[in-house]
Amino acid sequence: MELPKFLLADNTDYPEAIFIVHTEYPRFIINLENDEVEWMEEFSKQDEADLMEEAESLIEAATAFYDREVSRYDD
Repeated sequence: MELPKFLLADNTDYPEAIFIVHTEYPRFIINLENDEVEWMEEFSKQDEADLMEEAESLIEAATAFYDREVSRYDD
């Protein structure tokens, strides 16, 4: 099965949370309510250094995905 790069998720236990799941490496879940990120990968020290450079653009892409999805409901 081919998954989209981002998935929008919710959970009734967290009614204020807006979760975006990044399904490609490096996999993560971000809660847009508070910008908390949970990485679903194990990283070496070298990977962590590289990840810090890439993390900002990945989080911006996740936010843009959410904005695009929400705008489609407004149409």
